Amino acid sequence: MKAWQVTEWCEPEAIHWNDVPPPEPGAGQVRIRMRAAALNFFDILQIQGKYQVKPPFPFTPGAEVSGVIDAIGTGVENFALGDRVLAMPQLGAFSEQVIADANRTFPMPDDMSFEEAAAFPIVYQTSWCALVTRGSLAPGETLLVHAGASGVGMSAIQLGRALEANVIATASTQAKLDFALSLGATHAINYSDATWVDQVKSLTNGRGVDVIYDPVGGDIFDQSNKVIAPAGRHLVIGFASGRIPTLPANRALLKNMSLVGVFWGGWAASHPNYMQETHEALMGWYATGNIRPVVSSSNPLADLPAALRQLADRKVLGKAVVVVP
Repeated sequence: MKAWQVTEWCEPEAIHWNDVPPPEPGAGQVRIRMRAAALNFFDILQIQGKYQVKPPFPFTPGAEVSGVIDAIGTGVENFALGDRVLAMPQLGAFSEQVIADANRTFPMPDDMSFEEAAAFPIVYQTSWCALVTRGSLAPGETLLVHAGASGVGMSAIQLGRALEANVIATASTQAKLDFALSLGATHAINYSDATWVDQVKSLTNGRGVDVIYDPVGGDIFDQSNKVIAPAGRHLVIGFASGRIPTLPANRALLKNMSLVGVFWGGWAASHPNYMQETHEALMGWYATGNIRPVVSSSNPLADLPAALRQLADRKVLGKAVVVVP
């Protein structure tokens, strides 16, 4: 089979398209014949050696996949050959056949496409963990979603609306602002505009926002704490800006605000049933149409480096996938 492999820390263009033996599932695992795999920004960081998890060489990146089960390891009772599934393998999604743990693999709804399925699990699980589990977003509250046109931003806007919050999104271009509005944001603001803080204050009549969904960090984090409402929650999702910020403790004191870490992977690892319970809740909302992943870019698996470059250059709205017919 064909698989993309990383043999040294490099840019996406330098990874290798190799012939490798098909992997065999171990106990508690399934093998999936890949139909679609979604791209995430952490894939790029992992290829560059800048991510907190550094696998031994050679490795195949990719952590969101959909396809058809074609082999089953011992001890797996809830899947059968031919099942259509989506999964979150730790690695390996950018290959024609992928191994995933059965407890990180889930059935696909009949009306869900492989592209949608690949684009679904990590971003929606992350946003559920952030807004429901850690952020306790309540109906009628105001949610500020940074990077609203990204994959996680897309999921946060849709979940925020489903939770009956008022959603303000930020993004960096007019096309991305329009996209955020199409997802259900009530307002969209360009955070490249130096007045964006004042705009948020104006939209909230000076009170500020109850919950901040922040996958950006850096300067955006610093400025966001100027618009948080009393007893507000600033959710730390990630640091796409490249700078890990800090918060003066007196600001948290004076505003009675909470700085809330959202490490979905760690939370799921310490709560064994969490992924399954979250998936079932999300599938209910998918069935009602409250949440739907938007895949704006689809390329053949063989064109993965170009697709990753497009993501690195911030040219993707929602999610990008690579596919095998």
